[in-house]
Amino acid sequence: MTIRELKPGIYYVGVIDWDRRLFDELIPLPNGTSYNAYLVMGSEKVAIIDTVDSARREELIGNLQRLKIERIDYVVANHAEQDHSGAIPTVLELYPEAKIVTNMRCKDMLIDLLQVSSDKFITVNDGDSLPLGGKTLEFILAPWVHWPETMFTYLREYSILFTCDFFGSHLAASDLFVVDDVKVYEAAKRYYAEIMMPFRMMIRKNLEKIKNLEIEMVAPSHGPVYSKPEFILNAYREWVSDNVRNEVVIPYISMHGSTGKMVSYFVNALIERGVTVKPFNLSKTDIGELAIALVDAATIVVASPTVLTGPHPNVLYAVYLVNILKPKLKYVSIIGSYGWGGRMLEQITGLLTNLQVEFLKPVIVKGYPRVEDLKELDRLADEILRKHRELGITTASSSF
Repeated sequence: MTIRELKPGIYYVGVIDWDRRLFDELIPLPNGTSYNAYLVMGSEKVAIIDTVDSARREELIGNLQRLKIERIDYVVANHAEQDHSGAIPTVLELYPEAKIVTNMRCKDMLIDLLQVSSDKFITVNDGDSLPLGGKTLEFILAPWVHWPETMFTYLREYSILFTCDFFGSHLAASDLFVVDDVKVYEAAKRYYAEIMMPFRMMIRKNLEKIKNLEIEMVAPSHGPVYSKPEFILNAYREWVSDNVRNEVVIPYISMHGSTGKMVSYFVNALIERGVTVKPFNLSKTDIGELAIALVDAATIVVASPTVLTGPHPNVLYAVYLVNILKPKLKYVSIIGSYGWGGRMLEQITGLLTNLQVEFLKPVIVKGYPRVEDLKELDRLADEILRKHRELGITTASSSF
């Protein structure tokens, strides 16, 4: 059980989950995670901002009991997802006088997800405030970061922005505040890539909504608290911008060496041209690492053998994820091999309909690549370099 004080009368009462290694049965968690809940004690009222996953509810209750909290007036729900709302029914059982404070859309979702009675809610609109006595909570609706009902809670007197999933990181850490900038940056970027990136344009709008707020602290519901908020604010501004880097991401798999030979040759061709390359062998890759690489890359080149007339299933999975993550890529191409025929090329391109990209001429070879096939890979590497130069993202000279 972990209790820490952020400011006088403001406590961290959440739970660190050191051992969790998978989220939503999809997202790897190499560094565990946390479910951050915050207690705000005013002179007249007490509020808890978000709760924890239902599986860890007893630890949250233990923290409240250690603080000898006899009354909770408000349970602020910034987000309906169960890793933050799951313990709400237990809190209401222990503190039956408490009301859930949230927006109308979140109310409807919490009723569906938790089967809480509708009379337990106080609904708020964008800009509404809730006085606690010497501490005032203000509510900022921020839809689609990353669900449609999300909102932020701003503690006016201390300039603390409670953002729930937004600005979060799946990172179990003993430090309440960010200490290791590099580690937190990587964890936050991974979190953005896997969860927030599909909503990049909506995130831009919500960043605009808070740009004039005085923010001294950002308190998300996963990972450490930011006592220097510009660290994460600037990171997000860059990630959601249209800026890309001189980078090519290559998710690939090879069954009998043909596609592997093409990838090896192509990686070296790009390196020789001064292009940063990030290859990912899909038989071994942590899909989260691939997602991180997509945040800044200008180009993706998908490499696959043909399996029963189509792409390798691992490639299909990766391409499907790329499509739903909607990174700010500018160019896409495909390389690979086949034995007797198939529709591998058409199936991959057909899965990338969400991307606003230019498709570059692919290189698909029959059997093991020949000298003329390798020349085609040089042609594609030259085209990528030219396209990147047209974007103004590389001034690197070729090593030829």
